[in-house]
Amino acid sequence: MPKVKVYIKLKPTVLDAQGQVIQNALHSLGYENLEQVRAGKYFELEIAHTDRSIEEEVRGMCDQLLVNPVMEDYTFEVVGGEGKFDTPAEVAQGTPS
Repeated sequence: MPKVKVYIKLKPTVLDAQGQVIQNALHSLGYENLEQVRAGKYFELEIAHTDRSIEEEVRGMCDQLLVNPVMEDYTFEVVGGEGKFDTPAEVAQGTPS
C-alpha cells in the first residue's frame, strides 16, 4: 500500500502570522541568525488500490478538503507502491513554490 506525503504551505504573498510568532520566539531564545520562518502542514496518507491513479486521488483530497487554494500551495510524493511519482511533484494549484 503506497504512502503519500503531502506538504502544504502558505503562498509567498500570504502573511504567515504563525511563522512570525515562531521566529520571534526563536530570536528571544538567542537564535538571532534566523532570517525567516514559514509554517505549514504535513500529512501522511496510506491509499488502498483504486481504479483511479494515486495522483488523481491525492489531488482530489487536496482540492476538496486538505488545501485552501486561495492561500496555500501543495506538493506531494508517493513513497513505495506503484505510485506515479517517485520524487516530490508540484501540483498545478496556485503559485508554484
